Formats: sequence, structure tokens, C-alpha cells
Amino acid sequence: MSIEVGSKLQGKVTGITNFGAFVELEKGKTGLVHISEVADNYVKDINDHLKVGDEVEVKVINVEKDGKIGLSIKKAKDRPVRPKVKKERQENFEAKMSRFLKDSEDRLASLKKHTESKRGGRGAKRG
Repeated sequence: MSIEVGSKLQGKVTGITNFGAFVELEKGKTGLVHISEVADNYVKDINDHLKVGDEVEVKVINVEKDGKIGLSIKKAKDRPVRPKVKKERQENFEAKMSRFLKDSEDRLASLKKHTESKRGGRGAKRG
């Protein structure tokens, strides 16, 4: 299989740095898995997740013109597709938002009316 963006490949960890891990791919090519692409959660120390010699499945996320290959371990994992938000939940939210806006406008109108009547009453008795 060729090394192109989107392809999943098997590789072997050949080196670890504080910013990621180097993975040897087919035909002696090497790519880098940045520390942010190792796991779904925050990775403070990459050594807690990978060791030199580990066999890993990676997904190619970019190939630079200079030959550098960007890899991801977390994107290589098959995840279940999240269901879309149910329509009834969306309509429920919209109804709540509509009520909130109406209440907010009513309160604002009441506040303006109250404020204007006080201003007018004081200013009129000057003179």
C-alpha cells in the first residue's frame, strides 16, 4: 500500500522524543506521530503510551513536499459514529430559547417603562 493521506498502515516505533514518536513504515520510510495524536485524552508523557519496538496502527494525516510524513494513532482507531441530535431534542431547545427570548423582551420593556416614568416625573417639576 502506498503512503498517502488517509491510508492506515502498520508501523514500528523506532524512537521517542518529548514531542512525539517516530514510526518506521513500509519501504524504510519514517513518519512522526505528534504527542497530540497519540491518544484521545491529554498525554503528558508519551512514554506512558508508547515504547520503542511497539507495533502500532497509524493513519497518514499529511505528507509534506520535503517527504515528512505526519501520522496519527488516535485517528487510526475505528470509533462508532455518534448519532445525530434527535429532532425532538432540537425542537425542545428551540421552544425553550423562544420562551427565554420572549420573557427577556418582556422584562426589558417593563424595565424601560419603569425607568422612563421615573425620569419624566423628576424632570418636570423644575423651575
